[in-house]
Amino acid sequence: MEVLWDHADVELTGREVADTLEGYAYTTVATVLDRLVHKELVRRRMDGRIIRFAAVGTGGSHTAVLMHQALAAGADPETALVRFAATLSPAEAATLRRTLEELASGTAAAGD
Repeated sequence: MEVLWDHADVELTGREVADTLEGYAYTTVATVLDRLVHKELVRRRMDGRIIRFAAVGTGGSHTAVLMHQALAAGADPETALVRFAATLSPAEAATLRRTLEELASGTAAAGD
């Protein structure tokens, strides 16, 4: 996913993805890309006889989904949020505080 997120402005072939990942066989990369397509994390498009891949969404949006899933899976999401907030750096806390204020006032931007 990192390779596709790092090249968000272009669609890559399976070979192009494989070439950036030392130590992985092309067939392994192709299998993983296919699985990511089925999980709807990656989009596949035919370009003549070439298959091109692109990430669906951004790394930030994917992280947000994972965080939400983790909170939903727990028995006590409030405690998890409080403990998470306690681990934030001052800059991260300021970003979260500003975003929550923007959401409350209806002026929040879409983000990454």
